[in-house]
Amino acid sequence: MPVTAVVGAQWGDEGKGKIVDWLAEQADMVIRYQGGNNAGHTVVNQLGEFRLHIVPCGIFNPQTTCVIGTGTVVNPLVLLEELEELESKGIDTSNLLISARAHLLMPYHVLLDRLEEEARGDGSLGTTLRGIGPCYVDKVQRSGIQVGDLLDPDYFREKVRRQVREKNLLLQVFYNHEPLDGEQIADEVLSARERLLPHIKDVLPIVHRALAEDKKIVLEGQLGALKDLDWGTYPYVTSSNPLAGGAAVGAGIPPHKINDVLGIVKAYSTSVGKGAMPTELRDEVGDRIRTIGKEYGATTGRPRRCGWLDAVAVRYAHMLNGFTRLCLTNLDVLDSFEEIKICVGYELDGEQIDTFPEPHRQDHVKPVYETLPGWQADTTQTRCFADLPLNAQRYIRRIEELVGAPIRIVSVGPERSQTFQV
Repeated sequence: MPVTAVVGAQWGDEGKGKIVDWLAEQADMVIRYQGGNNAGHTVVNQLGEFRLHIVPCGIFNPQTTCVIGTGTVVNPLVLLEELEELESKGIDTSNLLISARAHLLMPYHVLLDRLEEEARGDGSLGTTLRGIGPCYVDKVQRSGIQVGDLLDPDYFREKVRRQVREKNLLLQVFYNHEPLDGEQIADEVLSARERLLPHIKDVLPIVHRALAEDKKIVLEGQLGALKDLDWGTYPYVTSSNPLAGGAAVGAGIPPHKINDVLGIVKAYSTSVGKGAMPTELRDEVGDRIRTIGKEYGATTGRPRRCGWLDAVAVRYAHMLNGFTRLCLTNLDVLDSFEEIKICVGYELDGEQIDTFPEPHRQDHVKPVYETLPGWQADTTQTRCFADLPLNAQRYIRRIEELVGAPIRIVSVGPERSQTFQV
């Protein structure tokens, strides 16, 4: 059976959660491989509408083992709230595992995120203020606290004391902030310990047993390729690697075992926060897309920047991930448009280019558009490619041509039933 990495092919918010939920109906395991609770996945199925922030979207299938992988950062208090909310709606969460090697996102990370953003002033990065960056900083500088440290409360307390002593120097000297109480922080996090203990595991043997038994595994990413720490619109990026290569590391699966890379492409472009977005529409058309598509962040509620599909950016994501297939989501949002544009290239310094440039030049490109006729028909009841309006079919085929990867799944609404294979 295939190991499928589900990767956002744009700036995030492409509908990955919806597709992972759909795939999880047939999956034995879903592994969230990077990121934290800084971005959410909205899932609508027969059980209701849910907004997940760190729990994998396979949680709604009780036969699917869900893993919060080693590449993630986990706020235990937020996770506890999410589990309680799911259970209050009748969702069984006993199939959830948390890698003991994942890093704990602590209260001081959230505080530092806010203080750092405030200190940047006009140069702020537009973070979600969830503490993700500071937590990954601790991980990279080898001073982080791992989920498995909760297994030994005394050891955990000592690590918290040491971290808080260091953080207090930073808080007092640079931010003129009152010192934190390490014991209080340790108590606050340990309050979630008993509830989380049954879920904390050494997940590597479990994952590799599933591989050996030829189980179907889905690797769930967060955000998208254009927010990748190394290859995205730096510095307006996330602090981890949403690419398929990051999936192998974050899930603990050898790269050659990932034999299916599914790129999720929204039928238009959206982005939250700052950074280059060449096709952004700051007019009534952009507002119309936002309104029809209900383009507001699942975690923060922030309005998303909206624009036409940027085929150059998606092709760039394909180069980085090697998509074996694509899923086109939110096609129905474009149902009422008389004309639809696709960005097929950029103009930069008087020349036309067809590649995504390096970060310092990204803000200077102008999109070169190709205009296609709209279909002006309701697609939300469509359940196969042949029943789509002819112009919608042509739009899909043109995206395939421009990106260089086949579209094999189409979604025309938020429900599971509104997703079909091509």
